[in-house]
Amino acid sequence: MDDLLRFRKEFPILESSVYLVSNSLGAMPRAAADRLAEYARDWSTRGVRAWEERWWDMPVALGDEIAPLINAAPGTIAMVPNVTIAHAAILSSLDYTAPRDTIVMTGLDFPSVRYVYDQLAQRLGARIRVVESPDGLAIDEDALCAAIDERTRLVCISDVFFRSAYVLDIERIARHAHAAGALIATDAYHSVGVLPVDVAASGVDWLTGGVLKWLCGGPGGAFVYASPALDDSVRPGFTGWQAHRSPFAFAGDMDYADGAWRWLNGTPPIPALYAAMEGPRLIKAAGIRAIREKSSRQTRRIIALADERGWAVRAPREDRRRGGTVAIDVPNGLAVKRALAAENIVTDFRPGAGLRVAPHFYTTDDEIGAAISAIDRLLATEGWRDYAGRTSVVT
Repeated sequence: MDDLLRFRKEFPILESSVYLVSNSLGAMPRAAADRLAEYARDWSTRGVRAWEERWWDMPVALGDEIAPLINAAPGTIAMVPNVTIAHAAILSSLDYTAPRDTIVMTGLDFPSVRYVYDQLAQRLGARIRVVESPDGLAIDEDALCAAIDERTRLVCISDVFFRSAYVLDIERIARHAHAAGALIATDAYHSVGVLPVDVAASGVDWLTGGVLKWLCGGPGGAFVYASPALDDSVRPGFTGWQAHRSPFAFAGDMDYADGAWRWLNGTPPIPALYAAMEGPRLIKAAGIRAIREKSSRQTRRIIALADERGWAVRAPREDRRRGGTVAIDVPNGLAVKRALAAENIVTDFRPGAGLRVAPHFYTTDDEIGAAISAIDRLLATEGWRDYAGRTSVVT
């Protein structure tokens, strides 16, 4: 018996699709439509009064909904439109004066985060030190720790890599960074909602993530946790009026608000926050440890089925090192992915990784078997050929 399957009825897309792509976009909760209708009703009936009655507090109030999923205290998480903006704020909050002028990252971090660091760091006087992967799958943690030294100001790394789902030991890396006098920011987009995450235990200074994927909250809802241990000298240069202590005074000088509020910027995307409410609540109701146990079991099965067929697996074999996704190097993977989608079996494909299969707490074991059987048939009959050579921005 799989007790988590009681949540399937909360996700309409599961009635028509085998949905194995929660690593990219989580299934929409049925109640999210009600919350969006609530937004429309608030706007249409309350107008500008909705700001005072609810909207203004939503970026931090929704952060408090997410806080238990990462063992964070209330008032330490702010919602922002995306993780790139979150990291622009983090990057801009520090000075990079020699000898503390180095930011340590890895070659497997999500490109959008790397872009903002690469483009802004030099202008802020910082240099980037990148620890490369020897195999495209993992980062040698000894090499990563060795790169963190007396010149390091900030360590910015993913806790789970998006291509391979490799899980880093963040607690160990944070401990080493702090011993070296550095701060650490983790991008947890591929962990929160499918793995246990504990900011108190790991001791990270910042953690960013979003509701788009495993939290089933849709686009436009990312978040940044800032440790209460950070002092008032940490002030984001990338900021806006909602981060001001007295925003409606419209003062000329910036006076930062306390806690999560200082990590906000301009006017928040209110519709996205309404859409984001229900997913985290369902994840909490399901229980993150139960979700993790099921995810480990189902991803083990995907690996075993791939091994039986001789498909290369681009994911860690150890449960503790594997997130919620298994990338398999299926022949003609992009065309196979598109052919599967035409049959309402939804996965995704990434160059250098292959076909990515991501079950979630609402996935049945039979759906995994059905997806693998469909791949077998498409390869045996060359049914993928009708989908080869097509171009698309979103693969």
